[in-house]
Amino acid sequence: MVESREARNVGPGAPRRIPHAVVQVVIPALDEEATIGDVVGDLRRMGFSRIRVVDNGSWDRTPDRAREAGAEVLMEPVAGYGRACWTGCAHLDPQVEWLLFCDADGSDRLDDLGRFMESASTADFVLGDRRSRKEGRRHMTFAQNFGNGLATFLIRLGWGHRYHDLGPLRLIRRHLFELIGMQDRGFGWTLEMQVRAVEERAAIAEIPVGYRRRMGGDPRFRGR
Repeated sequence: MVESREARNVGPGAPRRIPHAVVQVVIPALDEEATIGDVVGDLRRMGFSRIRVVDNGSWDRTPDRAREAGAEVLMEPVAGYGRACWTGCAHLDPQVEWLLFCDADGSDRLDDLGRFMESASTADFVLGDRRSRKEGRRHMTFAQNFGNGLATFLIRLGWGHRYHDLGPLRLIRRHLFELIGMQDRGFGWTLEMQVRAVEERAAIAEIPVGYRRRMGGDPRFRGR
């Protein structure tokens, strides 16, 4: 079992941030040739070198754009957001200690990742909270705002933990991810991960993040 935040007794003496070299980035993608190059490029400029783009059946040049930008490209022909994420987590290098998930459509403001890396020194699971800022709530659809509000309320009711969002931008310790044993291969991927993290008494942190309207891709590929 992963120890809780209280059990780990973390404090200000913890390391400032985890190194980029131990992070595997996983980006599920579907028809996002217009944006994937910029997303991969931004991540590389930030210092991330392990970047996997999982193409989930694109009809456009998403795989080519991702490779040109410097990402490793994996193909997952069976449709499903969770399935694409799962494929990206297979056959990890032994040096990988963390998994970072983000979207390929340019909606995630990746300049917030520095705070993710700092928070990971005292947490097992770091999530981006898009709904903490007026800008983020405005750019999310009605279905996203309502659905995420309802889902987080039900988690609090059933599991006693207050989340604020089910956003795609998330950083999870590899050990915790393996302990969770993800089963969902569809849109329930993010929800299952958050519920199971609570059940494993993981140290969880939510970070306010910027969010903008999606800049490309197929909106049906996401459900959060």
